[in-house]
Amino acid sequence: MHLIVPLHPRNKKQLEIHGLWPMASHLSFIDPVGCLDMLALETNAAVIATDSGGVQKEAYFQGVPCVTLRDETEWTELVEAGWNRLAQPGQADIRETIIESIGRFGQDVRPYGEGQAAELIVTTLYAGRI
Repeated sequence: MHLIVPLHPRNKKQLEIHGLWPMASHLSFIDPVGCLDMLALETNAAVIATDSGGVQKEAYFQGVPCVTLRDETEWTELVEAGWNRLAQPGQADIRETIIESIGRFGQDVRPYGEGQAAELIVTTLYAGRI
């Protein structure tokens, strides 16, 4: 499996300081990317590993399994629905958790609505109900 890792320059510097750079050949470290490029990476991923709350939700919206590298998450509904799995940083089984998550999709749930908010807002405003 080839991993693409958008990496902040400060993180790269810390890897170098601690003798962890360069890393394995199956890792491609790239500079941080903008929103649209990040969404393209997420959409085409087999699995996403992150510590970002925003990326957890983006993974769900893109239909991609997610492993959150934290002890807990604010998006517990995604864990309950099976879209997100927690992996405690520093644990030996993080790699296995990521590999096991490939192709493991969650339940067909809509915890954030049906995607009709804009239409409902316009209809309400047009009808003069506000």
